[in-house]
Amino acid sequence: MQWLQRYTGVISGLFIIFVGFVPASSAQAAPASIPTYTYEVVRTYPHDPNAFTQGLFFKDGFLYESTGLHGRSSVRKLRLETGEVLQKADLPKQIFGEGITWWDKHLIGITWTSQAGYVLDLDSFAFKKEFAYRGEGWGLTRNDKEIIMSDGTAELRFLDPETLRETRRLKVTADGKPVEQLNELEWVKGEIFSNIWQSDMIARIDPKTGKVTGWINLNGILPMGDRILNQPDVLNGIAYDAAKDRLFVTGKLWPKLFEIRLIKR
Repeated sequence: MQWLQRYTGVISGLFIIFVGFVPASSAQAAPASIPTYTYEVVRTYPHDPNAFTQGLFFKDGFLYESTGLHGRSSVRKLRLETGEVLQKADLPKQIFGEGITWWDKHLIGITWTSQAGYVLDLDSFAFKKEFAYRGEGWGLTRNDKEIIMSDGTAELRFLDPETLRETRRLKVTADGKPVEQLNELEWVKGEIFSNIWQSDMIARIDPKTGKVTGWINLNGILPMGDRILNQPDVLNGIAYDAAKDRLFVTGKLWPKLFEIRLIKR
């Protein structure tokens, strides 16, 4: 998979992992006027503790996950119940993988700073094509008509699913203030759920207005004993099983994936 190498710059060391990422204060201190939800853990599943989770979705009984870091980025098909990797495609070592989603029979992925995305066959993971975009790539999801992409800012990009060209943007706000650091995305019952980078918060976003309609506070879901000191083992990864109305969350380098039920405070 040499198709992305020409886009890739040379960045080394921890700078790759941490540059430009600042916790979103607007999410950490959720405004009182916006409802806040806590959670109940319904079931816990095993998750690869070496997976630097970037994207996650559930389809036809299986989880699909993308992982990041240079030299460790991949796309995987997983068995939910065991965490077993059933299928895997490694990205080129120069590539820092980010979010994934699917459309028709294709798996669509983006990269962090390479300004290039890729399309794989959903069944075989065979490479189909690449596409370009400006700026950074963070998270991906989809509705019935569009691909939705985050880039770490307060704006969401909407892409045509056939051409993968940007068609519009939506600014995300909470009580009139922009919500930065939008990361991994998931479409859940007509809303966009977004991890807020370096926090335990998920924003529920109205896709028509961009307004945050609720905060999901997942503080404490991963016990401190399961966390890795001095590592970016933060919440990141949302998947929704529409057929059975199940919501899953995990994080970077987490040994567990959780099925949760939301509870309004």
